[in-house]
Amino acid sequence: MLRTLSRVSELPIIVKQLQKNAAQAGVSKTNNYATEATVQVNRPFKLHRLDEGPATEVKLTKDQALKYYTQMQTIRRLETAAGNLYKEKIIRGFCHLYSGQEACAVGMKAAMRDVDNIISAYRVHGWTYLMGVSPSGVLAELTGVQGGCARGKGGSMHMYAPNFYGGNGIVGAQVPLGAGVGLACKYKGNGGMCLALYGDGAANQGQVFEAYNMAYLWKLPVIFVCENNNYGMGTSSERASCNTDYYTRGDALPGIWVDGMDVLAVRSATEFAINYVNTHGPLVMETNTYRYSGHSMSDPGTSYRTREEIQEVRQKRDPITSFKELCIELGLITTDEVKAIDLKVRKEVDEATAFAKSDAELGVSHLWTDVYSNNLEPKLRGTIAYDIDHIQERKGVNH
Repeated sequence: MLRTLSRVSELPIIVKQLQKNAAQAGVSKTNNYATEATVQVNRPFKLHRLDEGPATEVKLTKDQALKYYTQMQTIRRLETAAGNLYKEKIIRGFCHLYSGQEACAVGMKAAMRDVDNIISAYRVHGWTYLMGVSPSGVLAELTGVQGGCARGKGGSMHMYAPNFYGGNGIVGAQVPLGAGVGLACKYKGNGGMCLALYGDGAANQGQVFEAYNMAYLWKLPVIFVCENNNYGMGTSSERASCNTDYYTRGDALPGIWVDGMDVLAVRSATEFAINYVNTHGPLVMETNTYRYSGHSMSDPGTSYRTREEIQEVRQKRDPITSFKELCIELGLITTDEVKAIDLKVRKEVDEATAFAKSDAELGVSHLWTDVYSNNLEPKLRGTIAYDIDHIQERKGVNH
């Protein structure tokens, strides 16, 4: 097996450990049903230039358990649907799936406040959903029809929502943009911050370190998040990076390593990081995670790692299965509730898929509308001059 497998298999989440957690957890019950539990984070945080780190004991309520499970399951179903649509040649171009990494997005979103922002790379279908776009709005955007969140103009990497600055196809380009969003928060004085997400493949980009430097000097409220899924486009992190401890690579910037397959650990780390960056300035956070699919749909993902490695992670560290088993052990969720959620999510995504297949494409005359949310000039530049009227068709629409 590949060398990376040793790193993956060293840290399995297994049922026995979940039972131990349940036995040790403080559980509040009403009518024999648990309403809240205290859970010990399974894998310890690693710290860089920090005297103290995130809370290792976290509270989990029944409502939160139901919400996180629903969100992760929806993202998984969305990505499965997207993969199938791509194989049917209904989705064209690029398509990068987030399957296996759901706990990263759901954990970070659970800690975010209304004033907080996020910008990412190309695995953003799940983030688009978490930031308020319906499953049909996500899948319709992927198929390029007018019911998509960007009316079919954006596609897989260019989806947006309030406080969500979308995905970016240029490797690492979102990192300095995220620093800029943090600077805007500082100008506004609203107490907000920005999560700037990038992968281990982008971690060696020069612009990433330039953004670190400027953010540190200006004390910007930015959390630089390296979603380390152990592989770049087709290369293991060990072959691509001289230092694979990505949480330490901010140099003067403090860092946190967190188990990216544990939604509660990610939530705890993000809560700590938000408080830190609003007081002291930027921080680097590495979420150690895993992608089940290839880099994109054009990559089978098995030429540089074995099928057995992928299967082992699915069996021992899957973020959704692990969280479900933990919640059942704690009595926060019943098996009947799990089945009900699964059925509801499947129905919603199936309906969204049917809509994405049947909706019409946007007419040609609409392609140059809504170029700016607030156009300062009445005309847009055409082929020879500023000769196109600027038309806002979706003014005030919350995508």
